[in-house]
Amino acid sequence: MSQNVAFIGLGIMGLPMAKNLVNAGFTVTGFNRSQKAIDDLVAAGGQGASSVAEAVKDADVVITMVPDSPDVEAVVTGEEGVFANAKAGALWVDNSSIRPDVSVHLAEAARAAGLRPLDAPVSGGEAGAIDGVLSIMVGGEPADFEAAQGVLNAVGKTIVLVGPSGSGQTVKAANQLIVAANIQALSEAVVFLEAYGVDTDAAIKVLGGGLAGSKVLDQKAQKILDREFAPGFRLALHNKDMGIVTSAAREAGVVLPLGALVAQLVTSTVASGDGALDHSGLFRGVQRLSGKVEAPVPA
Repeated sequence: MSQNVAFIGLGIMGLPMAKNLVNAGFTVTGFNRSQKAIDDLVAAGGQGASSVAEAVKDADVVITMVPDSPDVEAVVTGEEGVFANAKAGALWVDNSSIRPDVSVHLAEAARAAGLRPLDAPVSGGEAGAIDGVLSIMVGGEPADFEAAQGVLNAVGKTIVLVGPSGSGQTVKAANQLIVAANIQALSEAVVFLEAYGVDTDAAIKVLGGGLAGSKVLDQKAQKILDREFAPGFRLALHNKDMGIVTSAAREAGVVLPLGALVAQLVTSTVASGDGALDHSGLFRGVQRLSGKVEAPVPA
């Protein structure tokens, strides 16, 4: 098991993942744009770095967990990036959610630099990251996947190699399509139930016990009922992911009618000013369409 891990991107998901690696016995060196997150990792037993180059220079495994395709490109390329500064043979595990074509391109560049790339986006939200039970869909070479088992098991529970480089990102795009459609349906159901004065707590309980039950219902229904939209996964990021879904579908020549509609509804909610909210904030978009606008959620 490789012991030295560099973790680039200590956000809502990244910081608890890095802490779980520390708890699993890895030596973790973190870098983030904001110093507070680095300080939090240090307080948990990790180490801090002042740059990407410093973080990765002695790492056996480099993990990146940043918001979007351009962000990944920014931290791995260039003179100060991962590819130029990580030691030959190091594993590069990208837990970010980015475009599959970008992931394939960066994997080729990583191999040319002597690294072993895995695209390994995660699902499970902040709660899954904190509890170390994320679902991780991995693209890359089987030998590299096997070599990364130690770090992956420290942060996830369901960990599956789904194909060559880029495959993990493709599966993550499908995941985000399913999640967004489920949250939209749940939001519409709650608006419908409230319009008829139903005991919504009781309704959610019985719905959860039948075929309508889902992890989305388990994790997001109470947030909707409580109008508590502190971000576990921001709507702005889900909007980005739905753009990946619709773009990749077009390139593949497949039609996603529901996906296209849900993508527009996510964009509408973000455009209305709710991008910083949890993706359960899609509920507010349904409220607007129904003429039941509530006061803005405090930032």
